Amino acid sequence: VQLQAFGGGLEQAWGSLRLSCAASGRTFSNYVMGWFRQAPGKERDFVASISRYGVTTSYADSVKGRFTISRDNANNTVSLQMNNLKPEDTAVYYCAARVFTLSTRSQDFPYWGQGTKVTVSS
Repeated sequence: VQLQAFGGGLEQAWGSLRLSCAASGRTFSNYVMGWFRQAPGKERDFVASISRYGVTTSYADSVKGRFTISRDNANNTVSLQMNNLKPEDTAVYYCAARVFTLSTRSQDFPYWGQGTKVTVSS
């Protein structure tokens, strides 16, 4: 599966952004989808994941209550709605895919998009 993330940009603290990731190449509903982020000089961290049909979601504690992951299997997309943004949300955001079960570990996801940059100013 090929993934392409888009929707990043510059936003002020307390603002909102919506990231999307378009998938192609295989049956989208076969894949668990995840969002990860990597800030400059830091490791890639888990943000959120969603099960194949959107029944189950998982969030990092740092974004719980502010970010919402969703998917549209008819249009092969997964989205990340980010509200109440904070400067510490500044990072490059990556969408990723894996088969089978939810995971919060980046090493469990074999398929990755190219990343989209999010910058939150204070």
